[in-house]
Amino acid sequence: MNASSTAPGAAAGHDPDEAEYRSGFACFVGRPNAGKSTLTNALVGTKVAITSTRPQTTRHTVRGIVHRADAQLVLVDTPGLHKPRTLLGERLNDVVRTTWAEVDVIGFCVPADQKIGPGDRFIAGELAGVRKKTPKVAVVTKTDLVTNEALAEQLMAVDQLGKELGIEWAEIVPVSGTAGTQVELLADLLVPLLPEGPPLYPDGDLTDEPEQVMVAELIREAALEGVRDELPHSIAVVVEEMVPREGRPADRPLLDVHANIYLERPSQKGIVIGPKGKRLKEVGSTSRRHIEALLGTPVYLDLHVKVAKDWQRDPKQLRRLGF
Repeated sequence: MNASSTAPGAAAGHDPDEAEYRSGFACFVGRPNAGKSTLTNALVGTKVAITSTRPQTTRHTVRGIVHRADAQLVLVDTPGLHKPRTLLGERLNDVVRTTWAEVDVIGFCVPADQKIGPGDRFIAGELAGVRKKTPKVAVVTKTDLVTNEALAEQLMAVDQLGKELGIEWAEIVPVSGTAGTQVELLADLLVPLLPEGPPLYPDGDLTDEPEQVMVAELIREAALEGVRDELPHSIAVVVEEMVPREGRPADRPLLDVHANIYLERPSQKGIVIGPKGKRLKEVGSTSRRHIEALLGTPVYLDLHVKVAKDWQRDPKQLRRLGF
């Protein structure tokens, strides 16, 4: 077998003659703030999903791509499934269910530091209805926050939950995305559950999210940091334009990014802008740093805060804001 023979279109580093190369989609589900996005980022090795201590921050289905010698694992990050109170909430739940129907393996995330509650049971109950042949892996996250005894109890509780609902877990794995503990092991366990097949994305690709969507998410993440609890759902970001600055020398490019932060009520503007615009400046400098790291080019970021009244409940505005 000639190791250098690569079929046209095959991803670099993968020999098509090798046995059992696997590729497919896996998604992590769990209640909001169960550590799904942190786990996605840890597996991919870079920031592709927005992470925040605020629950319910993931709005888009972010795909992170894990490249291995024997496989390509495409991770789909969905919003946390929850009992919806708004039209936005209903749409986010629809996104989750559609995703479940299309992936090759589902990871059910339960944080190690919180007892299994009604939210976990609600999601596990929904999972029990997903076709039997889709393997389901239970992932106990945030293991860095608990003792070994507490972790052992949680692993048994997850096992018991599966038995009660008739779910046969393909694996039960404790991990910490933050500390990187057993992340590699999780990948090792997910790969055999994928179908055999060629790579789905070119070598080196880490996500298929359009850059504009990722930039909007980075701005939104910065805007969420340290604001009051009632705000996370009320913030949407739309990148209106991303264009290279004209007339710049080739060795000193500058990308102009114009974006709007949308809120639901005029009273929320003061929270995001802060006294004398101090908070908005911080949001700008934090997100600009992350955007420059993502795109590898200097950025001029122009941010405006606008009100789109009650946008979470208005179908027209939801469409305009990309939901």
